[in-house]
Amino acid sequence: MIRHYSEFVTHPVSLRQIKTIQVPKEKEEVEEADVTDDESKKDEEKDDIDDIEISDDDEEKKEEEVEMEDVTTYEYEQINTDPAIWARDKESITDEEYQEFWNVVQKDGGKAEDWTHFNAEGNINFKSILYVPSDVPLALQQGQMEQMSNGLRLYVRKVLISDEFDLMPRYLSFIKGVVDSDDLPLNVNRETLQESKIIKIIKKKLVRKAIDLIKKMSNAPMPEEEAEIDADGNVIEQPKKLHPYIEWYKKFGLSLKMGCIDDSANKDKLQKLLRFKSSKTEGEDDYTSLQEYVDRMKDWQKEIYVFPGETLKQLKESSFMDAFDERDVEVLFLTDAVDEYFIGNVREFDGKKYRDITKEGVKFSDEDEDLAKRRTKVYTEKFKPLTKFLKKLYGSDVTRVSISKRLGRAPAIVSSSEWGNSANMDRIMRAQAFAHGVAPGENAIPTGNLELNPRHPFVIKLLESIPEDEEAEIPDSVKDNAWILLDTATMSGGFPIRDPKKYAARMTRVLKSSLGVESLALADELTAEDLPEVEDEPEEPQFQMPDGMEGFDMSQFNMDDLTDLDM
Repeated sequence: MIRHYSEFVTHPVSLRQIKTIQVPKEKEEVEEADVTDDESKKDEEKDDIDDIEISDDDEEKKEEEVEMEDVTTYEYEQINTDPAIWARDKESITDEEYQEFWNVVQKDGGKAEDWTHFNAEGNINFKSILYVPSDVPLALQQGQMEQMSNGLRLYVRKVLISDEFDLMPRYLSFIKGVVDSDDLPLNVNRETLQESKIIKIIKKKLVRKAIDLIKKMSNAPMPEEEAEIDADGNVIEQPKKLHPYIEWYKKFGLSLKMGCIDDSANKDKLQKLLRFKSSKTEGEDDYTSLQEYVDRMKDWQKEIYVFPGETLKQLKESSFMDAFDERDVEVLFLTDAVDEYFIGNVREFDGKKYRDITKEGVKFSDEDEDLAKRRTKVYTEKFKPLTKFLKKLYGSDVTRVSISKRLGRAPAIVSSSEWGNSANMDRIMRAQAFAHGVAPGENAIPTGNLELNPRHPFVIKLLESIPEDEEAEIPDSVKDNAWILLDTATMSGGFPIRDPKKYAARMTRVLKSSLGVESLALADELTAEDLPEVEDEPEEPQFQMPDGMEGFDMSQFNMDDLTDLDM
């Protein structure tokens, strides 16, 4: 306990050690007596014997004859000999010493990715070392934020107050280190200290220093590596390596996004530390920052376009990307489950609002607004019979049917309302394991807006199939085609099919028509007379145990082990 709480105290703290050692037993002194001539002669003979060289065996025998006894000793050992590393000049501390102290703080092994050592001066003075880990703690890997231990040790005048003090917000719980202040009282309990105004000031400064440390990591230049030369003197091409910050960000990026949600005071700083995949990043490990995206924006672009979804492959091939690919407009891909919460809370970066391209209201300002309005008016009037018919046919399965201004190759797509949940957000919410108040299998599937592409031949043909007389009967084939149009648009928009049974029935009718099948009745099953005679195949010979090996346990061997045996 003394070593734990007084490890770095300047005043020497010693502990009395009780030790038991063995020493030769002292011989009892014999009283002096008159020595006879015979005894003198014996002594002379003894001296002559002492002059004779004694062999090793005789020496060992002599040592064995020495009688030993146990003796208890009391010694004082100073147990706080280690100097406080945070109190030393940081210029005199090597990287190896910082890593060694990291093992004292972390106790779980591994290495620190980076650290900062500073003295905070002002109204409140304290010294601190903060470490950023290179490996994700187990609780953070499993998403159990509540089980993350507070990683900072709090000292007051080098006396340890607590080795798990709450000095960091939840999203920075992976930060480890020490804080030592002379301004805090020693004689108060932990609960009172937690509410101290001094602690609140220290917290604020520590968070700022932690964010600055991560910023330093993100701005660090790519480390140079020596080129390897082969025997012929040619440079060996090395695989592309990631920037150290990208490797670290792939592990801890979710925590920074949580910080943007939880810490409104520092959200602008934290957003600059985020990295995303986008439609302009080619490699698997290529990322872009929000600032880089803003710098590449088109002159007419006023919003940051984002696309939430499950995988990069699905996002890149989605129909929502057609208009953006045609205009060479960059879109950020959001594949983390927390991304939609992030953009929903933060709303904007550098004065540019986030715009989810799966929702209605996406507009492009690169074309003549007057021309766009007149074109939309003509298309709306032309396809009014179709949109009216489809809304009546679909009923509550869609919110509304409209003419799209952004579709390229796709005939139609289902988008979300501007203030509603996207299809990806709906998928995340329906997957919640602890959702309350919803019976199993009764998660409501939201309705979307059906956007039609007025230039697509499917939509044009469907319009031509609608009778001019509104009272006329609509053929079932036209209804099936209309439903299939909605089904494909729903799946393209990321929504699930509302009624899989009806969808399967419609597709069956389409297959029947396209294959020219008149009836779905099953053909007669083959009878015995229709089947040819089949000769019985000979049974495989069973394995015979070699002579002399009867009763041998073969379970511990496989057949390959028997290849060297004489069979």
